[in-house]
Amino acid sequence: MAGLYGAAAALRLALFTFFPALPDLLTSRVEVSTPVTSFKRLQEGLFLYNHNVSPYDGGVYHQAPLLLPLFSLLPDASAYPFFTYLLYILVDIATADALYKIAESGEAAASKLFTSARKDRRWGGYVVAAIFLFNPFTIATCLGRPTNVFTTCAILHAVAKAISGNPLTSMLALSFASYLSMYPVLLLPPLILLAYDRQNPANRITSLAQFTGITLLTIAASLSTLFTASWLLTGSWEFFASTYGIQLTLNDLTPNVGLWWYFFIEMFDSFRSFFLGVFWLHLSSYVGGLSIRIRSQPLAAITILLGIFSIFKPYPSIADISLSLAVVPLYRHVFPLMRYTFFAASTILYSAFLGPAFYYLWIYAGSGNANFFYAITLVWSLGQSLLVSDLTFAVLRDEWEVERPEMVGKEIRQI
Repeated sequence: MAGLYGAAAALRLALFTFFPALPDLLTSRVEVSTPVTSFKRLQEGLFLYNHNVSPYDGGVYHQAPLLLPLFSLLPDASAYPFFTYLLYILVDIATADALYKIAESGEAAASKLFTSARKDRRWGGYVVAAIFLFNPFTIATCLGRPTNVFTTCAILHAVAKAISGNPLTSMLALSFASYLSMYPVLLLPPLILLAYDRQNPANRITSLAQFTGITLLTIAASLSTLFTASWLLTGSWEFFASTYGIQLTLNDLTPNVGLWWYFFIEMFDSFRSFFLGVFWLHLSSYVGGLSIRIRSQPLAAITILLGIFSIFKPYPSIADISLSLAVVPLYRHVFPLMRYTFFAASTILYSAFLGPAFYYLWIYAGSGNANFFYAITLVWSLGQSLLVSDLTFAVLRDEWEVERPEMVGKEIRQI
């Protein structure tokens, strides 16, 4: 593992060193940076913060306040970028280490309430971590330096701590992820189930309701502490509207790889509030159903939800699909049951290559319009949707074959 982490760090350092213009190029790409994660906007907020001006006065900075004192400890990124590069490399390695622990636990194939008949057909933590570290989307995200790498790290550590029997630490990590990006709070129901199943037998809480109450209190206390610290830092509650309000109201319609921006550009103002509610209701509606239907496999519910979030959240980027693709290899044992793997992978690759070309035709060449770029983002979302739905089918089929061994290998038809 030390060799793997060293090779991943060396590759990133080599790209930073030998292609010095590449980080700034990727930082300006809409596929990598969004209004709520952009490193350039972080630098703008940091400049205002260092000059004793509210970072939210300019209407540009839309990220968590506590990121500012963290980055203010580092030397100026424009003059001494190495320290910023090193921070992002270390975060990537910490994320891979959490993924390694999740894979080594075997939770994906053998949870407390379900054991797959294919449990021996899986990849070890070394392979899963390597797939994440050398994924081109992960590397591009590290080079582009968006702040959602911290969210990714916190989410995977929350899952790893839940599996290892540390529910308190797990909830603290999820609180930090929710504080940074808001949407991870939707992972709370399946994460509570996962932490409940993997409790330490020595101090196990037998009542699910009591365990849920304790974890909710932990989340509430953690978020209250983070919000209070943010208030003390900024001197007002202005950060709420700028950090979380923009995601709820979608005030910044900068193009991205998601589905929201173009729809709301074309939306009449009189219908805007209604469709904002519909879009958020659609995003959150999967949580309850998946948590109930796949109760025996909470990690599978989390994996599927991460894929859904990368498609339907307001400001997605390639960092979200890198997280989604990072947890899919945990389910190596159900890969033979998936039906559209090649088609989904081809669609994602097709849109990944054509997306920048269509954006160039629209913005720079002037030979296209917004429909060009939005059409390819629809294809991008289609590929992810195929992958998520196919993985869901495979997980449910695997569960069904354990319940009905006589149906193993037989064709089924959904009615």
